[in-house]
Amino acid sequence: MNTIFTSGGIAWRLWALTNFVLATGGMLFIFLTTLRFESIFSFVIILVGGSIVSLPALIILFTLLSIIKLMHRDWRIRLLYLLFVLIAVPFFYGLIAAVLGLQIIPDNNYFNSFFSQLLGVSAVLSGAAVIAAFFSMQRIISFFSNNQICSPSYRYIFSLFFLKTNTTITMEQSSMQVPAPAQSNRLLIKGLITGGLILLMLIPTVFIQNLVEEREERQKEIVKEVSSKWASAQTLSGPFLSVPYTEVTTDADGKILSTVKQLIITADHLSVTGRIIPEERSRSIYKVLLYRTALNFSGTFKPQWPADINPTNADLAHARLCFALSDFKGIEEQISARLNQQKFSLSPGLPVKDFGETGLSVPVDLSTANISEGIPFETEVKLKGSGQLHFIPTGANSKYILASAWANPSFDGSVLPTARTVMDSGFNAQWNFNRANLPFGSVMKAGTLKISNMAFGVSLVQPADQYNKTMRSAKYAILIIGLSFALFFIIEIMQKKPFHPVQYVLVGLALVIFYSLLLSISEFLLFDKAYFIAASATVLLIMLYAKSHFNSWGPSGVLGTALSALYGFVFILIRLEDTALLVGSIGLFMILALVMYASRKIDWYGEKAVGIKGIRVQQ
Repeated sequence: MNTIFTSGGIAWRLWALTNFVLATGGMLFIFLTTLRFESIFSFVIILVGGSIVSLPALIILFTLLSIIKLMHRDWRIRLLYLLFVLIAVPFFYGLIAAVLGLQIIPDNNYFNSFFSQLLGVSAVLSGAAVIAAFFSMQRIISFFSNNQICSPSYRYIFSLFFLKTNTTITMEQSSMQVPAPAQSNRLLIKGLITGGLILLMLIPTVFIQNLVEEREERQKEIVKEVSSKWASAQTLSGPFLSVPYTEVTTDADGKILSTVKQLIITADHLSVTGRIIPEERSRSIYKVLLYRTALNFSGTFKPQWPADINPTNADLAHARLCFALSDFKGIEEQISARLNQQKFSLSPGLPVKDFGETGLSVPVDLSTANISEGIPFETEVKLKGSGQLHFIPTGANSKYILASAWANPSFDGSVLPTARTVMDSGFNAQWNFNRANLPFGSVMKAGTLKISNMAFGVSLVQPADQYNKTMRSAKYAILIIGLSFALFFIIEIMQKKPFHPVQYVLVGLALVIFYSLLLSISEFLLFDKAYFIAASATVLLIMLYAKSHFNSWGPSGVLGTALSALYGFVFILIRLEDTALLVGSIGLFMILALVMYASRKIDWYGEKAVGIKGIRVQQ
């Protein structure tokens, strides 16, 4: 069998196995995220599509295998070149996908930018290629060593990389005498494999983040369902008047035309006071935050007529007192208003839609004389709602005062409170407006007002934001996994008891399952407690596993302390917001300094390594 034929066979095998691994992983991913058996058909789609798209990679791999065979005589160096190719080619595909904006990796909070999409695609493709190479390793080594290494020598090669340093292999275990690899090559290969495993272990974190999003969506569905039966978030306007107005115009022929339109008269002075009473309702394992509120509106209608509106054309006798609100289900009692010493009961329906699509109104009989003097009004509104209470300012000079026993408010909308107090016992907030704050006067024509961005108010925030914090902690998975693997790598070199790649995978899975534990426990307990429990369980598990491998509490204690510090560091970053970048950068610098200090005495070039003498390999 000549070299070209063997190069083609190796390239074809790696290409086919990589596509098979990708199709299998994609099918499992789709099935776990959708739980539909129809996802099995995705295996065929991904396999066929991936095979077509990766045909250039097959040609590149075939060419490079022949070139690598001629570049160096040592098969171990050739193997390193191949490993570089298996990372570089997927990186090229990831770069193309990121530039074209192809969503090969599902678009979520983790893979939502150019660099993260590049990293995600490259990691998935590289992981599949490395897995394919692992299952083809014996053929690859035989090809690179000119077909002189048989199966026993194949086991010998792995012993050089992964077994303990006191391993002794005799000539009876090998069909030929094989030079021992230099210590530097051995450490380099092990380091590259460890780096590949770090990228590979990032793939399960995508499943974890999808699970977090799924649970968060489930919570939102529960909140939406309960809120729809109670009442949704409320947006209210203050009382205003809708008055028919006859507009007189002249057409091109000089003919006088009369058109009846609606005028909107807002309060000259407005005062709103209210108290929000929160209520928590349980549904399954979730809690839904609802509220009741009692609001008092009082003020005076005393319009200042603009120059383009003639007050005598306003039909005040057919005016309507109006009040806009977003959800009728929230009305607990009949809404009545006292206007000019008369009491009116409001009914559904609005003659104008400027302050909202839905609301209440009632006919009132006014005159130019009494409205010029000022007409006082007062109304009390008792409402139910969920999550949010917003107002649309409708008074030229107005004041809004809200109070509640809820200690976690979020003041949002177009305007922040003029004054506010937030304590453990609740909050108080006040908003003030004057004529200069509002983009309209006290009298305007209907259809000319745009209020889409004018609402303001408060949202009652539940402190159990466990999904957001879990998602943020999962974004630091590369930090936890990468530093943990690096620490294991340094300790195994110093202790001269190497970890097998399978052991690295088991430790990586423990680090990934931490996020699943955190998510599930935080749905029942506060996030801080859930984080402590999940981190403690993970650290204890890895410590016991390290103890069983190193047969000493010293290295396992160092690992446990380092992991505890890492989880504590990530917890601090989660709690911080504005200073998270600063603290994170300083922390990473200190961690790097510690790693450099701990690895300063490692014999990276193998100057003290012992070679092979005679027919025995003594390490």
